[in-house]
Amino acid sequence: MNTTVTSSATDIDVLRVFCAGDGRYGNALGVVREGRTFPDEASRQALAKELGFSETVFVDDPERGDVDIYTPGVRLPFAGHPLVGAAWLLDLEVVQPPAGEVWTRGDGEFTWIEARAEWAPPRTLRRHGSAAEVDALEVPEPGEWIYAWAWEDEAAGRIRARAFPGRGDGIDEDEATGAAALLLTAELGRALNITQGRGSQILTAPGPDGLIELGGRVRLERTLTLAR
Repeated sequence: MNTTVTSSATDIDVLRVFCAGDGRYGNALGVVREGRTFPDEASRQALAKELGFSETVFVDDPERGDVDIYTPGVRLPFAGHPLVGAAWLLDLEVVQPPAGEVWTRGDGEFTWIEARAEWAPPRTLRRHGSAAEVDALEVPEPGEWIYAWAWEDEAAGRIRARAFPGRGDGIDEDEATGAAALLLTAELGRALNITQGRGSQILTAPGPDGLIELGGRVRLERTLTLAR
């Protein structure tokens, strides 16, 4: 991917979301603050494919928090790491993807969102016997979105996980996946501390009325300037 294109009109902030404590890892996210420069689904989908990140988010109204989320191949009504990243970057109290209103808060080094597991796209949650088994997994063939996980320390709520989107769009493994973490939290009914991918960290906590908090560290990696 060419990351040195320029245009006076459009900057794209590249974040890492769900970083480890030392700032490493995290899932790459592209944020287009001036979403109106890509006015329709076709142009947004084309840019998301060109950038090649797990997700790219377009900000349609920075005051209301209206956002639109795309993988390289599909538009999503909800996704965890784009919303955590957008909330952190834009310093918003609410973000509004198509799925519904998502409240956010900051807590020291962590940014949190409140969401519902039913907003997450379907995922196959596949439990393994140990963290070592999860580490040893090969990337499966495309076709099924698999969240592979195992307990590292069940009493402490610590989990080892890897995510395989199976879409055949160039993203063979997701480094950190908020939506799947929501689904796993809903299934297990408890707060979780998830180490995913190479070392990303995702925190979750069930709340009242079916809400689940999802949190992590975010950092700005770089800003791309887009030319057309």
